Amino acid sequence: MALISLLPPSTLRGGARRWGAMAGSLAAAMALTGCGGTTTLNGAGASFPASIYQRWFQELGGQGVRVNYQSVGSGAGVRQFISRTVDFAASDVPMKAEELAKLPQGVVQIPMTAGAIAVAYNHKGCELKLSQAQLAEIFTGKISNYSQLGCAAMPIRVVHRSDGSGTTANFTAHLAAISPEWKGAVGAGKTVKWPTGIGAKGNEGVAAQLLQVEGAIGYVEEAFVKEPLQAAALTNASGQLAKPSLASGQEALASIDLGPDLIGSNPNPAKGYPIVTFSWILLYKTGNGAKHDALNKAFSYTLSEPAQAMAPGLGFISLPADVVAKAKAALATVQP
Repeated sequence: MALISLLPPSTLRGGARRWGAMAGSLAAAMALTGCGGTTTLNGAGASFPASIYQRWFQELGGQGVRVNYQSVGSGAGVRQFISRTVDFAASDVPMKAEELAKLPQGVVQIPMTAGAIAVAYNHKGCELKLSQAQLAEIFTGKISNYSQLGCAAMPIRVVHRSDGSGTTANFTAHLAAISPEWKGAVGAGKTVKWPTGIGAKGNEGVAAQLLQVEGAIGYVEEAFVKEPLQAAALTNASGQLAKPSLASGQEALASIDLGPDLIGSNPNPAKGYPIVTFSWILLYKTGNGAKHDALNKAFSYTLSEPAQAMAPGLGFISLPADVVAKAKAALATVQP
């Protein structure tokens, strides 16, 4: 205080202005980085890959990047991304042209992981092996009892997603590909008007309903199939039965041509398990500002060999090497 009192008033006023500017800059930096120089990223979207994202993001905590990820469904994630309330989003379905048009700064859609959508059910002692017709008829309500499928009699209770969901989009795309009736009456999308069943939010909510309701059947990411739930064997386009597994999922993924924009899909593959999907991270191509380096660090890590090697243990499929190379090239196009 004594030193300050000896300075002339003009110097004090200038110093105060300089200190105010410094304090403002410091506050902005603290808001961006948090404590200890850690940059915080906020993301939202698909529940399908949420468990592997959470595992990856935990690893980043010791690398100067903190990631808050909200598992709210692909539809809600894309809406938040368009409104720019998040730094990135995640979706099991690529953005549509009309959605992309709302973001003049551009969007880079990067495949980040992959997995199988299982038809899970709660009926002990029943081993479901479903034809394509049987699968569609369960979800239209035409097949309403397990006795129609060769198992002990029990009413079938269909459970589906209630929120806008990429898992729903991929599952209904498969139903539309195998059933002209489904395609004409219901169609495919993140939300559809279900002919039967009850809704639940997120893969987590559907799995909880399946566990609670005896005779329930629904669709969830493979990692959510826990005892006493089982996964049905489904028929692919070649007429072969397959259960969701690492090998059958990889076989089906090999048939998907992602194309130059890395957004391709195949709703009815001829080999392997027939309902598989990539899941995408959505990034702004420009306008990332001070968050750019943290975004690059985060998703360079998730595409790394150690991170991808975690996928099978968490119920996901590691990206093929050629897809990883293309994904890294796409990430390199993201600018500050």
